[in-house]
Amino acid sequence: MLKNIRQAAMAAALLGVAVVMPLSPAATAQTPPPAPVAAPAATPAPPVAAPAPAKAPEVLDNPYGLEAMWKGGDLVMRVTLAILVLMSMGSWYIIVTKLYEQYKMGRQAKDATKKFWKAPTVRQGADILKKSSPYRFIAESGIEATQKHDGLLGTVDLNDWISMSIQRAVDNIQARTQDGLAFLATVGSTAPFIGLFGTVWGIYHALTAIGIAGQASIDKVAGPVGEALIMTAIGLAVAVPAVLGYNWLVRRNKVAMDQVRSFGADVHAILLSTGRSPTKA
Repeated sequence: MLKNIRQAAMAAALLGVAVVMPLSPAATAQTPPPAPVAAPAATPAPPVAAPAPAKAPEVLDNPYGLEAMWKGGDLVMRVTLAILVLMSMGSWYIIVTKLYEQYKMGRQAKDATKKFWKAPTVRQGADILKKSSPYRFIAESGIEATQKHDGLLGTVDLNDWISMSIQRAVDNIQARTQDGLAFLATVGSTAPFIGLFGTVWGIYHALTAIGIAGQASIDKVAGPVGEALIMTAIGLAVAVPAVLGYNWLVRRNKVAMDQVRSFGADVHAILLSTGRSPTKA
C-alpha cells in the first residue's frame, strides 16, 4: 500500500516538471511565424488643379488730359495754351539760330587771325575776309575813318576819331549778337505765370461746374483739378529751356565779343601807324 502511494507521488511530481519546463529549440523552430499583416492600400491624392492664367491689368481710359482739356476748354484756355506753344517754338528757334551765328563768328575769327594779319595792307586784309564777317566791318570802319577825317571832323584828333569809329562798329556788332536774347529773357520770366494763369482758370471752371452739378466726390474733384495743373507744367517746360538758353548764349557772346574788341584795338594801332594811307604797307 505504502509503495503504491510513493509511486503515485513521483508520477505527479514528474508531470509537474514537464509542464513547467519550456519547449525545446527544435519544437520552437518548427512553429511557423505569424503571417505579416498587409498594409492598407494608399489612397490616391486628389488631382492638383492647374493655376489659373494671370489676368492682364485692366487699362482704364483716362478721360482727362491735354487732348480733353483742349476739346473741353473754353476760348481763354485755348488761347493761353496757344501762347505757350508759340513761346516755346520761338525760344527754340532763337537758340538754334544764335548758336549757328556764334559758330560762324568763331570761324570768322580764325580766318581773320590767319589771313588778315598776313596781308600787306589793311585794305587788302579787309578784302580777303568775307563780306558778312564782323572783322571786315571793323577794318572797313577804321579805313573809312582815316579817309573822312576832314572838314569839321578834321578838328578832332585822328587817334580819337579812329577810336570812336571802331568803337561804334564794335557796339553795332554787339547789338547784333544780342538779337533775340530779350525774347528769351521775356519767355523765361513770364511763361510760368502764364501757365499758372491757365491752371487757375481751369480750377475755377472745374469747381464751378462741380458746384452746379452738386457732386463733390473725389473723382469729380480730383480729375478736373489735376487736368488744370497741366498748364503749370507746360509753363515750366517752356520757361526752363529759355532761361538756360539765355544764360548760355550770353556767356558765348561775351567770349566772341572779347575777340572782336581785341581785333578792333589791333586795327586801331595799325591805322594810327599808317596815318592817312591805310592802303600802303
